[in-house]
Amino acid sequence: MLLLLVNRRFRKLVLCYPKNLAFSHTQKSNYVDVKMKWMKDPFYDSVNILLKSKELRPLISLKNIISKEPTGCIPISAVSKQNRTLEVSGRIAGFLRRYPAVFEEFTGPKYNLPWFKLTQEAADLHHRECKVYAAHRSEIVDRLRRLILMSRERSLPLWIVQGMLWYLGLPEDYLKNSEEISKGYFQIVEMGDGEQGLSASIGSNEQVFSVLQRNAMKSNGILHSPPSVIEFPLFPSKGFRLKRKIDQWLEEFQKVEYVSPYESFSSLDPNSDISEKRVAGVLHELLSLFVDNSAERRRLLCLKKHLGLPQKFHKVFERHPHIFYLLLKSKTCFVVLKEAYCAGSETAIERHPLLEVREGYVRLMIESEAILRSRRSRKPLEEISQGN
Repeated sequence: MLLLLVNRRFRKLVLCYPKNLAFSHTQKSNYVDVKMKWMKDPFYDSVNILLKSKELRPLISLKNIISKEPTGCIPISAVSKQNRTLEVSGRIAGFLRRYPAVFEEFTGPKYNLPWFKLTQEAADLHHRECKVYAAHRSEIVDRLRRLILMSRERSLPLWIVQGMLWYLGLPEDYLKNSEEISKGYFQIVEMGDGEQGLSASIGSNEQVFSVLQRNAMKSNGILHSPPSVIEFPLFPSKGFRLKRKIDQWLEEFQKVEYVSPYESFSSLDPNSDISEKRVAGVLHELLSLFVDNSAERRRLLCLKKHLGLPQKFHKVFERHPHIFYLLLKSKTCFVVLKEAYCAGSETAIERHPLLEVREGYVRLMIESEAILRSRRSRKPLEEISQGN
């Protein structure tokens, strides 16, 4: 009986003992259960392009529909039933009337239906947007390529790519009219179960570095290869303090080896600190590719499997409030990459070519609010503007 008890205890020790000492040493898990309360930051809550991002997407979609018409105008019946497609809550007509600085309403030639066209300011901004995209197309398309290169198989399903086009700054019909696909820059591949995907490849002598790697190379004056240990730039919100235990954990976390999102991660222990640092690095790199360096959190769920993210990867945003900010608006949570808004010239994050254009649309949205207030109060627009 005693011998049987000893054998059982010995088997338990064997099962608990790491099979590969070197592996367990390099990927040791000192997991600290970080629980932090969300804290509002007035700075990010005052950035207009972040505040208007949810409404901006359907606004630009409707602008594109109108601009493609030969006459430059559409009857409300052409879009009235596209609420779900355009993700507009309520009636489309109401949404269009909410932005008189973008959409001009008039009575159509038939049946007295409401028709809409772009205002001159919106039309000018649309032409500018087309010119910017044409001039920087290769740079914008490369952001899609980088996203695909971060995936496990260096390919993503077409439906996921379609969902990411808005964030990357590519047109909604890009996959239908892609020069890069026809010329072989991207390839259409079969991904199983009848699903098609978009694939990209890296040249034999090509090196793809992440923003964090380029940051490290820039600050250390390194030209060819980044260091193996890279720290995240941290941007604490005003008044936000970490508990001492969490602060110590963060210091150790910064010293953990950095694995680039473009490197293989199959050998990493998913429960190790190095794996968590990779996940944080993937999300950091992902947001750095987007136009305004933010995204609706739920929109990122589709990337989980393909980028090798854990089941509850959203907890990384909560565990690292010095890197990411959670913007809560209209019952939706947006994730913001702090570095893009706080680092200034010290970051390697490149400003998206279309960011300034989208900021122009946001200004028209804000101007629309002033116009509507002017109509309700029957005061001249100039008085309304001065009052603000």
